[in-house]
Amino acid sequence: MVTVSVRRVIWPRTVRIIRSIHPPIDLFEDIADPADWEALASAEAKFNPRFRDSIGDLSKVPVTRRVTGPGASWVMAPFVHCSPLRPGRFSDGTFGLYYAGDRTEVAIAETIHHHARFMHATEEAPGWTSQFRELISSIDADLDDATGRADLLDPDDYGPSQIFGAERRAAGSNGITWPSIRYTGGYCIAVFWPDVVPIPTQGAHFAYHWNGTTVDYVKRLDDGEVMTVI
Repeated sequence: MVTVSVRRVIWPRTVRIIRSIHPPIDLFEDIADPADWEALASAEAKFNPRFRDSIGDLSKVPVTRRVTGPGASWVMAPFVHCSPLRPGRFSDGTFGLYYAGDRTEVAIAETIHHHARFMHATEEAPGWTSQFRELISSIDADLDDATGRADLLDPDDYGPSQIFGAERRAAGSNGITWPSIRYTGGYCIAVFWPDVVPIPTQGAHFAYHWNGTTVDYVKRLDDGEVMTVI
């Protein structure tokens, strides 16, 4: 049996990058008791059948681990809108994770990789494409440390790491930390439950430029700065 190393991760700043097209979900932003969400969703769906699609699958998150209030949508969304069509390094998509980096550069590098794969697969034309927003939070939790685990850090093969993620989640882990594969010197976290991280605040907005092969530029939309992707 492989011994799992656990490390206390205390970062005053974590950064997550998401697509800007996703609006807040009113149910999560309100002050309603999370234990009442299913009943409220059922009532709302009678008048708006598309409401259930907007809030996702609430059964993915136990009542005791849900978060609510302003900004809660940004934490809840990756857990209730997970899908096998969108797997990640430590999940096959059947359960959600909140991925973040220890700095903006790490979060951008990680999202560029996945955005480029999507753009290439869908044969998108070159140009400035999707807009993204930066979510800033922090972390103070015991996490499983995947540092040095080559079997979990393959650049392309997520099979072993997805099995590891499922096992650690079932064992009650808060999440996983590991050195970024896409940005040398950076670190990432993937937490298994919304209540492991504080509700984030919004940071900068970005646009990614797709040249037909890769993302070659990132533009910061608040000041117009254009950064070259190396």
